[in-house]
Amino acid sequence: MALAIGAAGCGYHFAAEGSGLPSDAKTIYVERFGNRTRVTGINDVFMRYLADEISNHKRLQIVDSRQNADLVLSGDITFDDSLPIAFNAAAEPTLYTGSISAQAALIDEHTRKVIWSSRDISASQNFPVVAGAAITTSPYFLQQNLRSQDIAQMPDIQVAQTQAATAQNQEMEFLAQNLYNSMSEGF
Repeated sequence: MALAIGAAGCGYHFAAEGSGLPSDAKTIYVERFGNRTRVTGINDVFMRYLADEISNHKRLQIVDSRQNADLVLSGDITFDDSLPIAFNAAAEPTLYTGSISAQAALIDEHTRKVIWSSRDISASQNFPVVAGAAITTSPYFLQQNLRSQDIAQMPDIQVAQTQAATAQNQEMEFLAQNLYNSMSEGF
């Protein structure tokens, strides 16, 4: 009990609380993010993750029109790429890192002022592209629907494709979390 009182009095707020948002804001309209990458449709995929993240916190209700919103969130996906970071003895990639970045702004529709913006919100995830590089006891691997015996039997191309897809999903989820936390706390 003393810990809860101490934490409440120290000025620290949890992201789900949304202390950086206007207290009277109850609704948010999320404009379709733009796509400044070469990956077709990545912005549309990200929109689903962002809507889920906003909804999960239950601080704001997403509305279907700007006219019904207290706040409007807009932005762009600015970067998405994967680069090799580890190699085998034959100089073939065994591990990649994927990164995604966005910029966003939040407008208070009542005052028509930008109350938060960020030019660089990002997330990244490392992923193996060969079975020998997969650490089957890692939290990353254990979240998947694979067993260590399964991945050992897969050809490298299948390992690369499944692991890249899982990494991209996690990058999107982490980016949505980072954006929401930054926006809701005013960072």
